[in-house]
Amino acid sequence: MILYNVTVAIDKRVEKEWLKWMKETHIPEVLETNQFVDHKIFKVLNTEDPESSSYSIQYFAESMDNITMYLNAFSQELRLKVNQKFPNQFAAFRTLLEEA
Repeated sequence: MILYNVTVAIDKRVEKEWLKWMKETHIPEVLETNQFVDHKIFKVLNTEDPESSSYSIQYFAESMDNITMYLNAFSQELRLKVNQKFPNQFAAFRTLLEEA
């Protein structure tokens, strides 16, 4: 199992709107690529920035082939949608983890 983790720091002024959009639009679009078998979203509790909240969005794939397909065929368009919806209101970094 491969975990594709996206950690996002979102401006608190748009946090509720962003979280609703993530749950209702973005995450379903990612899952519609059929490259992931499950997902979870967590709020990070130990953040130090008073102006933003952080979240970990976790997507679970069966293999690296699924991750490669997602990154090559789908991720650019989906990232563009997030950037257009919430310009200059978040920062994100991505991590790949393999189950040991």
